[in-house]
Amino acid sequence: MTNDLLAQSAHTPMMRQYLKIKAEFPHTLLFYRMGDFYELFFDDAKKASDLLDISLTARGKSGGNAIPMAGVPYHAVENYLARLVQMGESVALCEQIGDPATSKGPVERKVVRVITPGTVSDEALLNDRQDNLLVSVYQHKEGFGIAYLDMSSGRFIICQPNTVEQLQAELQRLSPAELLYPESFEHIDLLAPYKGTRRRPDWEFDLATSIKLLNTQFGTKELTGFGVDDLPLGLCAAGCLIQYVKDTQRSALPHIRNIKAQAYAEGVILDAATRRNLEITQNLAGGYENTLASVLDKTAAPMGSRLLKRWLHFPLRNIEELSNRQNAISAIIDEDLHQDLHDLIKTIGDIERIIARIALRSARPRDFARLRNALTQLPELQNLLGLTTQPYIAELANQSLPMPELQLLLSTAIVDNPPVLIRDGGVLAPGYNAELDELRDLSQGASNFLAELEQRERDKTGISSLKVGYNKVHGFFIEMSRSAAVDVPAEYIRRQTLKNNERFITEELKSHEEKVLSAQSKYLALEKRLYEQLFDLLAPSIEALQVCSDAIATIDVLNCLAERALTLNYQKPKLTKTPGIHISAGRHPVVEQVTDSAFIANPVELSDKRKMLIITGPNMGGKSTYMRQTALITLLAHIGSFVPVESAEIGIVDRIFTRIGASDDLASGRSTFMVEMTETANILHNATANSLVLLDEIGRGTSTYDGLSLAWACAEYLATKTNAFTLFATHYFEMTALAEQMPTLANVHLDAIEHDDTIVFMHAVQEGAASKSFGLQVAQLAGVPKSVINRAKHRLSELENNQSPTIVNPVAAVEQIDLFHSDHPVVEQLKSIDENDLSAKQALDLLFKLKQQL
Repeated sequence: MTNDLLAQSAHTPMMRQYLKIKAEFPHTLLFYRMGDFYELFFDDAKKASDLLDISLTARGKSGGNAIPMAGVPYHAVENYLARLVQMGESVALCEQIGDPATSKGPVERKVVRVITPGTVSDEALLNDRQDNLLVSVYQHKEGFGIAYLDMSSGRFIICQPNTVEQLQAELQRLSPAELLYPESFEHIDLLAPYKGTRRRPDWEFDLATSIKLLNTQFGTKELTGFGVDDLPLGLCAAGCLIQYVKDTQRSALPHIRNIKAQAYAEGVILDAATRRNLEITQNLAGGYENTLASVLDKTAAPMGSRLLKRWLHFPLRNIEELSNRQNAISAIIDEDLHQDLHDLIKTIGDIERIIARIALRSARPRDFARLRNALTQLPELQNLLGLTTQPYIAELANQSLPMPELQLLLSTAIVDNPPVLIRDGGVLAPGYNAELDELRDLSQGASNFLAELEQRERDKTGISSLKVGYNKVHGFFIEMSRSAAVDVPAEYIRRQTLKNNERFITEELKSHEEKVLSAQSKYLALEKRLYEQLFDLLAPSIEALQVCSDAIATIDVLNCLAERALTLNYQKPKLTKTPGIHISAGRHPVVEQVTDSAFIANPVELSDKRKMLIITGPNMGGKSTYMRQTALITLLAHIGSFVPVESAEIGIVDRIFTRIGASDDLASGRSTFMVEMTETANILHNATANSLVLLDEIGRGTSTYDGLSLAWACAEYLATKTNAFTLFATHYFEMTALAEQMPTLANVHLDAIEHDDTIVFMHAVQEGAASKSFGLQVAQLAGVPKSVINRAKHRLSELENNQSPTIVNPVAAVEQIDLFHSDHPVVEQLKSIDENDLSAKQALDLLFKLKQQL
């Protein structure tokens, strides 16, 4: 709303109240409570009408024009909020906090909560099996800072990417629900894929202010104890984030207890292209089916599902931690615990997010009931975990010990099946508070008093059909048939006449009614007050509950991986610090689940003496599958999981790179080939001797000789300079000559069998180079017209019969061509020589001299 509108005196008192509140939230949809509806006005109404497909109406006039209005019923508001949050919108909920009966003018209202995509904690507004992250980014000449917060768990982490590529990889990994960035941020194109971006003033990222805010949040004098002193850019991002959360939540945040630094040195680094190509949690089409997570995720509780996906996106390099996970999985399998643990953890449920809502004081009655029910399962969880002496499981058991005092409190306080909301009462159990019990009895009509009154009046009047009743509209009454009502006592006052009955009231019953109605009001007020006190009683246990939920989520993931190992025939890989990847009969974890035919398992042998495999073979022969399965097996080993192999020994890698497939990036003006070269450049600059690199069809986006030369040079660079473990798939058969020149390279191929005009792909990896490409046969399978295939065969025959000499080293060939178009000193000497003036001896001497100069 504009200041001009706000200043207009023509507005009604209610509209002036609305405009005053709206001025505090200019960029947020304001849901203004009016009776049984949340109403929106002016531009908010138009926007909500478009986004939610609700009717746009009008209310009164402003400046001679009707005021646009749209509204949603209060009882259905969560459905609309969920839709808006998914679109990246924020909503300010403005509630009536005054008493309509005593208010003069508009009922007092205020915004009680701002719901944003990254700070939402309501169960109905969240995807229970995905993290919902609020992310803040900061840019400085020294690099970038990132802070991210999961409101539903209190995880608060910072990091400092050094390059744009690292920043892009982090954002893709985090997939923010809401993203804060400073006004001066330069790389806006990186933020385009994400909804809910919020531009913030630069001063909100001030380092000194950020440190002060964080110390206030954690109750500390300095942040040294959190190990984040050397991440000033991350702290700048964290300061903006914590201020934004305080502004929107308008409540204390006791579950955000610390801040951690993301340790890049502890993880296997995956760039954005690698995460996309490996389809870890999202497939190339943007969906969630046929991904690594979809195959692995059989967790019992949503919090376990979220943790599993975090593990997949941040694999570890710490052999000790990975061995702990492996040994725990083995123990669960050996003791046959997986089914019992799954069933028990399923009954415990998603207590992580319940704890967050309790910390934020937004928990509903059923949250308390579910937490109580979860706590009752902890003794049985201890019994199951006690069946094994495996140290890591024992450690997790110690972190999830029963909490009898908390369980007793909730069992005493909350009824077995509480209503959804506290508003109508009936949440706190009988016996929890004596005063509440007394008021409850009165508010429910004191059934004993009514029964006595009914019997006494029957005896007094002699009317056997006389009954004492109650309804919300007419209150208490004495009811009898119309024929019996003729001789009622004089003190009976007629209250209502029905078709066949008459209803009366007496002074005694009227007095009781006033007591009951007064008691009901007092009862609801007291119950709400006692309910709010429950949050205070639980507050000291928030930290212990968070530790417990983290441990249970970890047990859930380990148990899930144990079940997957049994069901899918995965084996325990041997992890070693010795570089190398040795896989016997490896399988692609996703493809083997979706293929109709038997999956052909294949070996991989990479070591210091065999650093690169040049992979040749036909299209559709399985080269990409073979490469991806090697990366996925390696990734799974680095989260502590068993892997789809007969056996495997895997050395710890520091990074995994993939350059597989490409598409135009038209928004940035980049062609397929440009995208391919950008990703390749990133690999060549950042891969190390301990990295795993997957390269598929380098150079195919340009001319044959350019592409072949680039492919050759890239392979040569990786083999000699980077020395990374590399799988290099190519259709350039000339590349196979490279393996003959370098001892650390080897040729392998996937073969096919041709019979007449048909082709059968063998999908089996064999040593040596492929014999042919089978390109025409694959084209025929794709449905290319027969006449085109025949013409291609004829042209192929012509080319084969008139082919140029084979290029043994295309890089050298390109350099030789470029030499005669350059300013090289040798070229200048050759231009100045008259060959007719040279003797044979002089010409030979000159040749040796020029060769030395080259």
